[in-house]
Amino acid sequence: MTLRFFVLPLTEGIPQENFASCVLLLTLSWRTSTGLPVRTLNAENCAQCSMLFKSLLLNITELLNNGLLCYAIPSDKVALRSNADTVLTCAPVVQNSGCIMQRNSSFSESECLRNIMKDLGYYAAAIESYLNFPLRSSVEEKSLLKPTLGMIQTLRKNCSLMPDAGNDSSEDPAQMWGNASFDNRQEMCKMMRGFHIRTITINRAMGYISSGDHMK
Repeated sequence: MTLRFFVLPLTEGIPQENFASCVLLLTLSWRTSTGLPVRTLNAENCAQCSMLFKSLLLNITELLNNGLLCYAIPSDKVALRSNADTVLTCAPVVQNSGCIMQRNSSFSESECLRNIMKDLGYYAAAIESYLNFPLRSSVEEKSLLKPTLGMIQTLRKNCSLMPDAGNDSSEDPAQMWGNASFDNRQEMCKMMRGFHIRTITINRAMGYISSGDHMK
């Protein structure tokens, strides 16, 4: 089975309309200038978290290459489910020809990490709830997904700047699942493809934070 991955840069998901982009960037500028406490990862934690995120990306890549989750799924669609602003808040630079603004001077490490944790919180809840619904191959799917869930939980525990980071009661991923195992697996397959793309973005963001360029 051939999988197609749509690898997107840090601009993944940013609206194309000039007006909408300006509004989003102005909103971000306001967020990062409201006097919120500045929190950062120390060098040791940053290096450790970067390695954990690389391991998560490798895990998800292998999970999709395994073929079990997407077996007999006729579509190669990708679904980006989480509504976190990770792409916007973690971009080193955002430039738009219709909006004279750059993000490199207002990058907020704490805001970026908060949204990354929000992503992880959503996908952890989605995977955990999926495993409680009817599955085509219960033993095999649990064996495949539980290590991924464990890695996400480790990241949330060790790389969060705030104890409640990633908790968002407005999102209930369990609503995606029903009683048809094929439909559930199809949604999970699309979601994990989207999570694969988002994890690429997160790894690039962690590389930027680890480089220290945002502190210059």
